[in-house]
Amino acid sequence: MNMLLHGMKDTEFEIFHGDTLENSWSLLNEMNPSKKTEFDAIVANPPFSLRWEPNDTLAEDFRFKSYGLAPKSAADFAFLLHGFHFLGKEGTMAIILPHGVLFRGGAEERIRTKLLKDNHIDTVIGLPSNLFYSTGIPVSILVLKKCKKHDDVLFINASEHYERGKRQNTLREGENEEPNDIRKIIETYQFRPKHIEKYARRVSMDEIEKNGYNLNISRYVSTSMDEVQIDLEAVNTKLITLNDSIKENTDKHNKYLKELGLKPI
Repeated sequence: MNMLLHGMKDTEFEIFHGDTLENSWSLLNEMNPSKKTEFDAIVANPPFSLRWEPNDTLAEDFRFKSYGLAPKSAADFAFLLHGFHFLGKEGTMAIILPHGVLFRGGAEERIRTKLLKDNHIDTVIGLPSNLFYSTGIPVSILVLKKCKKHDDVLFINASEHYERGKRQNTLREGENEEPNDIRKIIETYQFRPKHIEKYARRVSMDEIEKNGYNLNISRYVSTSMDEVQIDLEAVNTKLITLNDSIKENTDKHNKYLKELGLKPI
């Protein structure tokens, strides 16, 4: 339905109705590695933090065995590992997930850590809140690769770049000099700059390791305003000058009031 709404013809894709987590599509259940189906591009928008009931059979599943199972409370990493297993060696995967996958502990931390140590997480993109009809929470896009050519992770904090709507926010697609939030995200991803103030930064694996493999975007690219530094000595000098000026002008004013026979202030 989503592809049809975006102009794709039904002759250009094949739809299969089944359970992703149980991998009920026989095409993707080939046990022979030489016949394994792989894809150059994988895009996923799974249900956020879905509760599931993994069993012992799934623990030995070829998609999860090397990483471990996602917790019962949130199948986010199960959906990610499902897609990642079928990603080709030169392919790219992009998946939309809640921010919790970036920093939650336990099983999710173990999966995230292995993906980072194996150098498979390429880019983390933070999007504004209230972009989707199904949820108002801000979401992230994780871009994964099996054959990265660099040993850092690009963080893009696009959470403050959008057009506010009455019911829903949107990413702008302006022409020429007009703001174009989508183009800015894409160009930052493509050209991979070392640092864009309050927007993007390439972070070394050493820094990520020091942060306990926590990928919380604001930890690496903060959009908060810098705290204004106050020079107390300068402020004190200014106050003294102002008080002296007030006293001088009050005395002058009282002199005129006295001449007029009025009560001084």
